[in-house]
Amino acid sequence: MIMATKSFLTDRQAEELHKSIIAYLTSLNLTTTAQTLRAELNLPDETFDPAKAKQYEGLLEKKWTSVIRLQKKVLDLQAENAHLKNEIENAGPLALSRKNQDPANWLPKGPPRYTLEGHRLPITSVAFHPVFSSLASASEDNTIKIWDWELGELERTLKGHTKAVLDVDFGGPRGNTLLASCSSDMSIKLWDPADQYKNTRTLHGHDHIVSSVRFVPANSTAGAGGNLLVSASKDNTLKLWDVTTGYCVKTIEGHNDWPRAVAPSADGRWLLSTGSDKAARLWDIGGREPECRVVMFGHENFNLCCAFAPSTSYAYLARLAGHEKVPPANSSAEFMATGSRDKQIRLWDRRGQCIKVLEGHDNWVRGLVFHPAGKFLISVADDRTMRCWDLSQDGKCVQTLSGMFDGFVSCVRWAPGVTKDGPVSGDSGDGTPRKKTGVEANGGVQMRCVIATGSVDGTEGKVRIFAN
Repeated sequence: MIMATKSFLTDRQAEELHKSIIAYLTSLNLTTTAQTLRAELNLPDETFDPAKAKQYEGLLEKKWTSVIRLQKKVLDLQAENAHLKNEIENAGPLALSRKNQDPANWLPKGPPRYTLEGHRLPITSVAFHPVFSSLASASEDNTIKIWDWELGELERTLKGHTKAVLDVDFGGPRGNTLLASCSSDMSIKLWDPADQYKNTRTLHGHDHIVSSVRFVPANSTAGAGGNLLVSASKDNTLKLWDVTTGYCVKTIEGHNDWPRAVAPSADGRWLLSTGSDKAARLWDIGGREPECRVVMFGHENFNLCCAFAPSTSYAYLARLAGHEKVPPANSSAEFMATGSRDKQIRLWDRRGQCIKVLEGHDNWVRGLVFHPAGKFLISVADDRTMRCWDLSQDGKCVQTLSGMFDGFVSCVRWAPGVTKDGPVSGDSGDGTPRKKTGVEANGGVQMRCVIATGSVDGTEGKVRIFAN
């Protein structure tokens, strides 16, 4: 016995459907089938004559195509609704909090946590202590100031240089962190944080302005671990110094004009220098004598800054370069970046090929720093902005911080990551213990999501701290 199923149609809707089916079958000349259906539905010709059936022709097809159109519209609306829901979720406070808690995707947001005031003239450089919450700032007012960036407080002012201080950097031998500074007075000074920042040495040897100074990482193959310091000067040379003795151990020549900036690779084997000759040079200092391996040309004005890409950037930069294989993580100096007065940032591979030009700044590019997780490049410029470039999106500028700088932005630095036993590159020997800060990352390494900038605000210099 066939059980009758419950209809979801009203009697009126069912009658309309039946008549439409009969009219459809009749229009297809399926008269026998139509008559059989009439008989089973008790719709004889007298009740549903051909004239009335004619009125129902095409109705079934129209209803059917309407259902298909509505179904497609429903699917489209469901997709749009899901997209909008996703946007709302990602824009909400919880989503922003999740993003901010992910160190790999953290980017600086305004307003800054602190704006540190005290310098009477423009800031030229900033540097983070490798472990503790100390930040050094250099200024054209001939001084260096030491700040606690966690508290936003000034700790002390260092005096000793007789002209503008142009660069500062923390580093040095393991267990004995030092602060190095260089100046327009042609000298380099070493300061001991563990002894109230006493000026322990003054290095002389350059014949003109010393514009850049950097400690060479402790695992250098070029000499005693952590003892080397590199400087760049308007006398067109780079010099390598042994900070334990104060002696210049190498003088590197090759630039045709002022090398304004220099940076060491993470393993201490390579140096990248750039400056007024519009060229960037890659030096191998791992042998007995420093050797220039690559010269990179392309900028149309003086170059002001340079940086080595961390190994975490290799996958993104290799794709940008069109390389089939990603270089191994233990291979240093695979990719580099330079910034120039031509308002451009150029990315290079170790063969000296320019793999990408990043354009967007409206004035001189003053500072560059790669995100430690490798996905982003941060730049600052005289257009009063900080820009974030996404290397996973073909170097697209994904964020511009503007409106919070009153003048030229002259420098930018990312706080170094730390491990449970000390900093990622080097160690601390400071006397007074302080609270370590950061975001726990893989392998026990803490990535500190903290960026500092220095700028010209009116006639004064200000340091701004951007932190998660």
